[in-house]
Amino acid sequence: MITIQELDAIKERTLKAMGAKLYKLNRELIGEKSYRHVLICGGPGCHSSKVEDIKERFIRAIDRKGLKNVEVSIAGCFGLCESGPNIEIYPEGVFYSKVKPEDIDEIVEKHLCKNEIVERLLFEGARKGEQVIPVHQVDFYKKQKKIALRNCGIIDYNNIDEYIALDGYQALAKVLTEMEQGEVIEVIKRSNLRGRGGAGFPTGRKWETAYKYHADKKYVICNADEGDPGAFMDRSILEGDPHSVLEGMAICGYAIGSDQGFIYVRAEYPVAVERLRTAIKQARDKGLLGKNIFGTGFNFDIELRLGAGAFVCGEGTALMESIEGRRGMPRPKVERTAHKGLWGKPTIINNVETLANVPPIIINGADWFRSIGTEDSSGTKVFALGGKVKNTGLVEVPMGTTLREIIFDIGGGIAGGRKFKAVQTGGPSGGCIPEEFLDTPVDFASLAKTGSIMGSGGMIVLDENDCMVDIARFFLDFTVDESCGKCIPCREGTKRMLEILERITRGEGTEEDLERLESLAENITISSLCGLGQTASNPVKSTLKYFREEYKAHVYEKRCPAGVCRELLEFYITDKCIGCTRCARNCPVSAIRGNVKERHTIDAEKCIKCGTCMEVCPVGAVIKR
Repeated sequence: MITIQELDAIKERTLKAMGAKLYKLNRELIGEKSYRHVLICGGPGCHSSKVEDIKERFIRAIDRKGLKNVEVSIAGCFGLCESGPNIEIYPEGVFYSKVKPEDIDEIVEKHLCKNEIVERLLFEGARKGEQVIPVHQVDFYKKQKKIALRNCGIIDYNNIDEYIALDGYQALAKVLTEMEQGEVIEVIKRSNLRGRGGAGFPTGRKWETAYKYHADKKYVICNADEGDPGAFMDRSILEGDPHSVLEGMAICGYAIGSDQGFIYVRAEYPVAVERLRTAIKQARDKGLLGKNIFGTGFNFDIELRLGAGAFVCGEGTALMESIEGRRGMPRPKVERTAHKGLWGKPTIINNVETLANVPPIIINGADWFRSIGTEDSSGTKVFALGGKVKNTGLVEVPMGTTLREIIFDIGGGIAGGRKFKAVQTGGPSGGCIPEEFLDTPVDFASLAKTGSIMGSGGMIVLDENDCMVDIARFFLDFTVDESCGKCIPCREGTKRMLEILERITRGEGTEEDLERLESLAENITISSLCGLGQTASNPVKSTLKYFREEYKAHVYEKRCPAGVCRELLEFYITDKCIGCTRCARNCPVSAIRGNVKERHTIDAEKCIKCGTCMEVCPVGAVIKR
């Protein structure tokens, strides 16, 4: 059993050991003034790029040079996934990107030994004129505010002492020794923390419902079954700061009267699972999970449950069915989960990001949290920014930040100088938002008005080369595959919608198909059993609303304006052709004719529209029309 005094001692001791990387938090350097810290991003993208090799190379090179007071560590995701592997060196805050193991000797020789910047590795946005700026002044980070991601990219995720050093488990100590259960719930209610898993239900109200319902057993579940294509928000928190989730769950357990928690995490996240297991063991060893925490008589422990990758298990009742050992299929919502959930007992389900917000709210107060964001949507939101944007990665911004600010100020605008077309928010359940709504604030109500949703935080940027009909088909194809099949509207209705979209993209669509799509979308929304089916048609409805002309072009003109739908394409060789014969030599069906140094032609009847000729042409003479 750990005491609060021992917790404080760990904090004080570890702060000194953390040294120069505290500059990342705008804190003063503690201890030796010449101390340096090399931080290596260990996020999902960078982790797959040999960051362990990079760390070992740093350590060996530093030892060879006999350098003192230089610490090297791997931390959680820095956020700027596009530029990884990323390295930050403190106290200067110099940001190097796309670093390879073979670059390390040069960084040590020039930067650590001679205080010279390695220009070729400097992140392109880390310079203003002649001046190298610290990483927190880079455009990607300037408008961000980190709460859920507060420790990611700073602490060593495998070191519980570093979490404790940055106020970790102080919130749990506070609620157990200074607050009644009702007081904890009241703070969460006043903070206006809303669920970050998609629906945005007020967290405090949910906790209060379970607290007031009397039962001999209650449960807390962390929903870490993140299944949206391109989403990695929860994964990054689990991998970079797992203790924030454990602490949030323990606080929830105390508030509602539960002694048992489960983290339901998909098995496709092996790194997150490994780090969670390490964190749970560390917390148990220190007495921060288990029996009689802080000597208060409060018991709480956490177990992992691995999901097999079914998207539908992100829905709360299907998730509980899976934990109980049955096939993950939604239950009819006759009773509230807070009254009758896991094994028929009161159960609270919050997602990773929601729980990660709980400890700082307890430490800083409800008013502090409400001062961030908007009146209806307090705090911040984490997004996985992807698609056709220059700076893809993980961002956390105050609620109310506009789509334009996220995409153009933080994301750097559209890659390749192309034109913005739409942004898809909310994953397969979300909608596509056109350019006219770029100044929409990102909050629950504002996104709903556009026909989209916040969702768990996926944000996919689309440009002029994207076909909106094909985008709707892509997301609906995902939903059809992931439907559990329990209810007819979702099982059969989404298949019929997908068949129509496939016909349209083949050039076989009719005017009646557009009417059927709208009718099916409405019926599936109002009659499906769970949220998967109820929101499955959102990509279709939003693209029909804002990009109807593209649908009409496919149906009436048998043409794909974006040049994406293969069956509607025709490849044509212009007079720019130099007769190099490369296209003819690479065509898999010998559909291209022409002599050397003469313009070639394509036999439309033979052409299978694979696009190889366009890819191999050295002068760009092949076009789609």
